[in-house]
Amino acid sequence: MTAFHVYDTTLRDGAQQEGMNLSVADKLAIAGLLDALGVGFIEGGWPGAIPKDTEFFQRAAKELSLEHATLAAFGSTRKALGKAATDPQVKALLEAETPVVTLVAKSDIRHVERALRTTASENLAMIADTVGYLVGEGRRVFLDAEHFFDGYRFDSAYGLRCLQAAAEAGAEVLVLCDTNGGMLPGWIQQIVGEVRAALGDGVNLGIHCHNDTGCAVANSQAAIEAGAMHVQGTINGYGERTGNADLTAIVPNLVVKYGLPALPGAELADLTRIAHAIAEITNIQPFARQPYVGVSAFAHKAGLHASAIRVDPDLYQHIDPQLVGNDMRMLVSEMAGRASVELKGRELGFDLHGNGEVLTRVTERVKALEAEGYTFDAADASFELLLRAELSGQALSYFETESWRTISETLVHGEGGTVSEATVKLHAGDRRFVATGEGNGPVNALDAALRSALLETYPELGQIELVDFKVRILDSSRGTDAITRVMIESTDGREVWRTVGVGENIIEASWEALVDALTYGLLQAGVEPR
Repeated sequence: MTAFHVYDTTLRDGAQQEGMNLSVADKLAIAGLLDALGVGFIEGGWPGAIPKDTEFFQRAAKELSLEHATLAAFGSTRKALGKAATDPQVKALLEAETPVVTLVAKSDIRHVERALRTTASENLAMIADTVGYLVGEGRRVFLDAEHFFDGYRFDSAYGLRCLQAAAEAGAEVLVLCDTNGGMLPGWIQQIVGEVRAALGDGVNLGIHCHNDTGCAVANSQAAIEAGAMHVQGTINGYGERTGNADLTAIVPNLVVKYGLPALPGAELADLTRIAHAIAEITNIQPFARQPYVGVSAFAHKAGLHASAIRVDPDLYQHIDPQLVGNDMRMLVSEMAGRASVELKGRELGFDLHGNGEVLTRVTERVKALEAEGYTFDAADASFELLLRAELSGQALSYFETESWRTISETLVHGEGGTVSEATVKLHAGDRRFVATGEGNGPVNALDAALRSALLETYPELGQIELVDFKVRILDSSRGTDAITRVMIESTDGREVWRTVGVGENIIEASWEALVDALTYGLLQAGVEPR
């Protein structure tokens, strides 16, 4: 093996993340997405040790049709004083019927003596026997040298002997693991360089890093610069403790910055879509500021940036976001200038070029509102409604509010608890509606009452759902008199939008954000005011 390649361990090492619990169906779905991305190898799990992983390999043989990736089973060397040919765990690796087996072996003499409770020579025999047996059975074998860097710094000679034992027995790749995640890039580069010099150019080295120092990506790339041709990591940096090296950063760095064909036959432009699709399966919220694939990765807020981006987007972006399937976003805030508003308008489908009067009005309006506590950089829907109002001269309105009120009643006797009720009076179409709603809080009750009043006129509201609700107190020094900001996230099942409301109390702010949310939802559905 001479070509550089990417090895994904999301299904095994990534699945050890706190709070993650993948079903076999989840793992099969993720494997299909990883193959579509174009990784070279997918580590499916530890057959024999984990029943779910054993089932995964059984189903994968029938249900997975991989175009780019090769499936690998993970396991350990045989037990001390035993034989690989009769070891149950080694047998389970063969029964997984994968072309590649990745063996984890101790390479730190302290772990050999204290964790395995065996001798240095027996550990070397365990490595050689297991690798040789699996190679003899027709498997390609990769060796994960566990705790290699810590062990090398303690006893470099023994670490090298472990690698040599695996290489002489037929291991195809020797993967140096920063298992504790405590290394720094300079240390990694030095040690990989020394190992390469000691073993010779004919040995293939790999790198496996954890992120406990925040350097997993940098450490991986330091190893690659020192000669590693195999890099392991997980999508979105999933993994135990602080996670593994994030392949969504490593891969574009290799492809775009280094020009390495890390994903032969696949499209890097699928990276953002696949990263977010896997996040949906794992049920872990994507990190907005994640490099390359985060929703904020190419988001610009400062007016100075916007002025330059209007001339040439490359002036304030290190790559074209479309290379990784992401998009540039303009954030409108008190830092905004006319250029920011113009670019944001263009993003929303409005050509404001040459319309200086509107640009000035919108910019001044945004700055005035943000001084009052509003924020539009995370509330695109509210900004679009503001922009439309300035362009047309009046706010878009689907109904006219007469009044609203909420009541919260605490039940002292019986089962107790608190019940909230809201009443809304409004005009929609040519009729007056009075509706009451109950909820588990005043905002939930208001939402129920408002929908009840409007559904007859606007049945499209039945498709709109409030999915998130955030409250922030803007001036805590004023106690209960503080200004409150509410952010509401809504969806129609296809698109997600966010609206903002500000008021002297949480109910007032919530009402404003709620009205904006339903108004924007009707607008997106193509509904005309009735």
